Amino acid sequence: MSDPLGEKIGARTLELIDIASPSRGEQALADHVATVLSAGGVEPTDLGDGCLIAGTKRRGDQPLVLLAGHFDTVPAQGNIPGSIDAERVHGLGASDMKGSLAVMIELALAGIGIEQSSSELDLGFLFFSREELPASESSLTPLLAAHPELQEAELVLMMEPTANVVQAGCLGNCGATWTFSGRSGHSARPWLAENAIERLAEGVAAIAAIDPIEHNFDGLSFKEVISVTSVAGGIARNVIPGEATAYVNYRFPPGMSLADAETRIRTICEPFGSIEIEGSSPSGAVRIDDPLTTRLVGITGQSIEPKQAWTPVAEFEAAGIAAVNFGPGEPAAAHAVDEAVTLDALAFSYRSLEQLVSGAS
Repeated sequence: MSDPLGEKIGARTLELIDIASPSRGEQALADHVATVLSAGGVEPTDLGDGCLIAGTKRRGDQPLVLLAGHFDTVPAQGNIPGSIDAERVHGLGASDMKGSLAVMIELALAGIGIEQSSSELDLGFLFFSREELPASESSLTPLLAAHPELQEAELVLMMEPTANVVQAGCLGNCGATWTFSGRSGHSARPWLAENAIERLAEGVAAIAAIDPIEHNFDGLSFKEVISVTSVAGGIARNVIPGEATAYVNYRFPPGMSLADAETRIRTICEPFGSIEIEGSSPSGAVRIDDPLTTRLVGITGQSIEPKQAWTPVAEFEAAGIAAVNFGPGEPAAAHAVDEAVTLDALAFSYRSLEQLVSGAS
């Protein structure tokens, strides 16, 4: 028997999928969500730059929990418009994270944590832009600086794909261009040249030999990893190249500073070639003992997990706002060409948050 709640949120998810919102192109979706909320009696505040907030007017001394979701998606892969069947919503952003946005919208329209005087928590709803770009381009950090009232939140639930498991913390992220220098020459006389691609190969092999390093925080294990994600080189088919480049992505554990992370990537890479750091994002603190987090973990019936990725939890933490990850999307489905989210997961996420707000056990 179908779940009417899952069907309702699934239809909303499909509606959002069919409004394209690639990074830097979120405004049409932001306008649509504002219209939907307003029509339902929830007047959002336009914060500019494709960002909205709703439901943060306090009703008393209840703690404020802020649900946060980003409007943008990665570029389309022929997966928009979307589709829906008896079990899933399919399409660009279904898992990351238009399903989450749909849950947020339906909670707001139902007045959960906004109008119910019997609820134990107030809910706020923050929608922002450009999350899928490097953190330096995200709208969130300047938004938090411009609106210090958001720091009143007792906890932020960043609704990234977690399969409805509470995931604490997040990895830091550092990316760099790795340049290998040699001397170009004729491929018929390679001994007169220095092949930069061969130097690149030595560097890539050194990276591949580095095993993940585990770091444990309160029983949660994060893996420190470094990977080469792209390479480029070559001039012509009969020329030994004098330069080649690679892109290196380093994911570092909670507690490591940006300075230490950049030192680490240089220590690994500079014996083989020069490194230019292109961007770094801090890690997010691991919070497992917060009472609201503990309550949500109990509601889900699943153990808390580490977030083996970077998320905006780090930006909230940097602004002094406690945050964890929780959302209906499947991590493995995010950014995939066949991205989808189940109707059951959408309904479970909604009911879990409704239960958190009501204080019901």
